[in-house]
Amino acid sequence: MKLTSPSRRAYLILLLMVAALVAVMALPPIAQDPTYHDFADNRTFFGIPNFLDVTTNLAFLAVGIAGVWLCASSRRAMSARWSWMACFIGVALVCFGSGYYHLAPDNGTLVWDRVPMSVGLMGLSVAVLAEHLNLRLEKILLVPAILFGIASVVVWHVADDLRLYAWVQFMPLLVIPAVLFLFDSPYTHRRLLLVALAIYAVAKLAEHYDRAVFAVTGEIISGHSLKHLLAALALLVVYGMLRGRTWRSGPAESAAGAARAKHSAIRELL
Repeated sequence: MKLTSPSRRAYLILLLMVAALVAVMALPPIAQDPTYHDFADNRTFFGIPNFLDVTTNLAFLAVGIAGVWLCASSRRAMSARWSWMACFIGVALVCFGSGYYHLAPDNGTLVWDRVPMSVGLMGLSVAVLAEHLNLRLEKILLVPAILFGIASVVVWHVADDLRLYAWVQFMPLLVIPAVLFLFDSPYTHRRLLLVALAIYAVAKLAEHYDRAVFAVTGEIISGHSLKHLLAALALLVVYGMLRGRTWRSGPAESAAGAARAKHSAIRELL
């Protein structure tokens, strides 16, 4: 088997995912930091506590609805349609789950923030894998991946161990760039995925520096509220990619492009 063969590259992606999971699980259990719920901006406006942390979640609803509508109605190039649909449904539900959490932040309400987030991340990951490796992966992986994402939240809530959820959160940042580097795509505009991941990484930094951002902006917006807006922007970039992309071979050869997508690495593995 040649080093550059599609099946060898597919094994590398699988190895990367498993190695990341093993590395995370080799760590001691990671408990939820009790200070996590102590956000910088706890101002109340119009009777809504933690106003900006609550209302900035509306950006997820807007992007999620737009994405679901695109997946349901568009005839654009979109092979892994159900995975993209799951991604955007999860995004839309983050608005309600995260909004509910920020009204009264604690571990109990945080569950409803993290469940839809895990659904969205798993949908995104399966969509990228299916469209680059083999479309059959969507049927094989989508439901188990979503269930695994939800299970990671349940494990955290029951056992106070964030290791599985950490893998769900950060695995796409590791695997998606590797997939884009190792595999071709029948679609245009795929580099926008890297733009989206970069924005998401900045969003996580803003979340980490919640109080610092709040201070630097003169208490206009906190890092956590900014994280919501940046994460929604990253998903808007993904939406723009899906809306604007076409088959590389041209519309007239879209059927041939779909057929080529099926004859890829995972066929040799299944």
